[in-house]
Amino acid sequence: MLVHFAAQESVTVPVPRQPIPIEHYLRQPQRLVYAIADPQQVEVLADQVYRLKMRPRNFFSFTIQPVVDMRVWTEASNILHIQSVGCEIRGVPYIDRRFRLNLTGTLQAVRSSRASSLVGQAQLQVEVEVPPPLNMMPKMIVEAAGDSLLSSVLGLIKQQLTRQLITDYQQWVASTTQANANPQGHLVWET
Repeated sequence: MLVHFAAQESVTVPVPRQPIPIEHYLRQPQRLVYAIADPQQVEVLADQVYRLKMRPRNFFSFTIQPVVDMRVWTEASNILHIQSVGCEIRGVPYIDRRFRLNLTGTLQAVRSSRASSLVGQAQLQVEVEVPPPLNMMPKMIVEAAGDSLLSSVLGLIKQQLTRQLITDYQQWVASTTQANANPQGHLVWET
């Protein structure tokens, strides 16, 4: 039985005022990868391409560990993009050979006269041939469980993003302003 799962998540994160605009931070996509994932679970594969080993997940009676290869880049318009370029499912070879994943996402700074925020969205889609004995279950139940699993994965990523990203941004600003200060202690930064 071939099933399709899908989930999407939106996020708005208030950005505290800093001497360096958040757009400069977004031009370093590797920082985002390390802000939303445990650095021990990230492997750099190439320029802009990272392998993220997710924690094992239970799906009915199976324990699977998704390993997703992602391209992360920033456009000249300061929109950060995430696109899956490969995936492996560890734990159940049957599923790995019959599994397709598509992850896309964007994150951009939005400014108003009063405040700045990061606004993003992510879509996650999976297509998989369900192994026995799950293929005996009603398709609707399997799809509902799969959609729930994907929603929980995106929810965890959103939670990590809202918690860690601003902290990492503030640490980056502190270290960058210190490194770019002139001898009189004034910040030298080009916008």
